[in-house]
Amino acid sequence: MRQISVAQPSLLGNEFKYVKDCLDTNWISSNGKYIELFEKKFADFCNTKYAVATNNGTTSLHLSLVALNLQLGDEVLIPTVTYIATANTVTYCGAKPILVDVCPRTLNILPGEIEKKITSKTKGIIAVHLYGHPADMDEIQKIAKKYNLWVLEDAAEAHGAEVNGRKVGGIGNCGSFSFFGNKIITTGEGGIVTTNDYDLYEKLKLFRGQGMDPKRRYWFPVIGYNYRMTNIQAAIGLAQLEEIDKILKKREELAKFYNEELENLKDYITIPEKFSWAKKVHWMYNIFLKDGGELQRDNLIKYLSSKGIETRPIFYPMHVLPPYIEKKSFPNADLVTYRGISLPTHLGVSSEDVKYIVNMLSTFFESFKKTA
Repeated sequence: MRQISVAQPSLLGNEFKYVKDCLDTNWISSNGKYIELFEKKFADFCNTKYAVATNNGTTSLHLSLVALNLQLGDEVLIPTVTYIATANTVTYCGAKPILVDVCPRTLNILPGEIEKKITSKTKGIIAVHLYGHPADMDEIQKIAKKYNLWVLEDAAEAHGAEVNGRKVGGIGNCGSFSFFGNKIITTGEGGIVTTNDYDLYEKLKLFRGQGMDPKRRYWFPVIGYNYRMTNIQAAIGLAQLEEIDKILKKREELAKFYNEELENLKDYITIPEKFSWAKKVHWMYNIFLKDGGELQRDNLIKYLSSKGIETRPIFYPMHVLPPYIEKKSFPNADLVTYRGISLPTHLGVSSEDVKYIVNMLSTFFESFKKTA
């Protein structure tokens, strides 16, 4: 049976060459030329002045919040639909994530709901660019300026996305990216924080390296963390970054092909949308059932799996998960998330794979219609 994975890395360029160089020169830990090279090139890619690499995406979020001076008892506004690391890293700081409903078209935080949740304890907003569609940063920045809040961009899934021509990661106070193996570009595990703020950049570097004073070895003025990226990770990241334009273009072509092939299933599903001001990148190609809910979605996932097609459900909203459960209503999140499925989205998916996937979707919906 044909087997199509939902995600896999695309190793197209100098990954082996650069990693071999690390091994040959014995620079394999958290020192070495590739770390600085990768940080500089990624900052250039995001049109920011600075970038600080970390050992994974979650630590890049936490490091950002620490550098932004998030404290015990503070509140941070986040979308209820996001990967759980967004909420967890706020909690790591002793602060409270305040959940906000999302835009039904993009699943990103809904600017119109943000002001309703602001209190005297609110310190900032985490704008998640979910599944590659950027959040409405223009409106979010207006609100942040009005209430003197910082904005952290969680761009873990949105390398290269833009808002009115500005790259994500360089719009808010800082941006956090992930390089996990299923992301648009990867270092295996890894993350990075981008910023244009020099003082924030210095804090990020200080806290990343156990808090050691860069001018006084083994002197620690603050409690820091060991969040350093290795030279090997950075070597892979640099090679990936050299190919990112090609990777983004191929993902765009895959999304267009999905759009064309799924046109005949619009009675059963809705396909991805984007706003005119946004340049969307395609981390995952999602479809949403027009009818039914979690049970029908799970039945579809099981059916596709039986045909060799790996998929994923859309993230559960935070307000239904035990650590962050709320009895309040989040109408958009509740309506959309339980109907969403991520289809295989990576450079190894061929046009024939897409036709096969769509054919299996069609077979499922036809069968469902007959038994309804």
